[in-house]
Amino acid sequence: MKKIINQKKIAAGVIHKLPEDIKKVLISNADLLAKWNSLTPLARNEWICWVTIVKKSETREKHLIRLSADLLDGKRRPCCWPGCPHHRPNAKKWFKQEK
Repeated sequence: MKKIINQKKIAAGVIHKLPEDIKKVLISNADLLAKWNSLTPLARNEWICWVTIVKKSETREKHLIRLSADLLDGKRRPCCWPGCPHHRPNAKKWFKQEK
């Protein structure tokens, strides 16, 4: 008889793929995962972009910690974030253009 492993479904965003470090954070806490899965696809996309757009690994770690804390506090989008520049053309003005 095969043992069924408890698989946790993690909802994705609309533009960005869910990176492994975010997946790891989400599956580490059932309440956090439930809140993540209750977000709209666009809201999940905003969080993914907010975590991944930074350049330094230290900043990314801080964003992962804040993602957890903010979601558990009931926030549904990253605070003080102009939005995903990959989805919202108006948000591009807030980010340095790559040459």
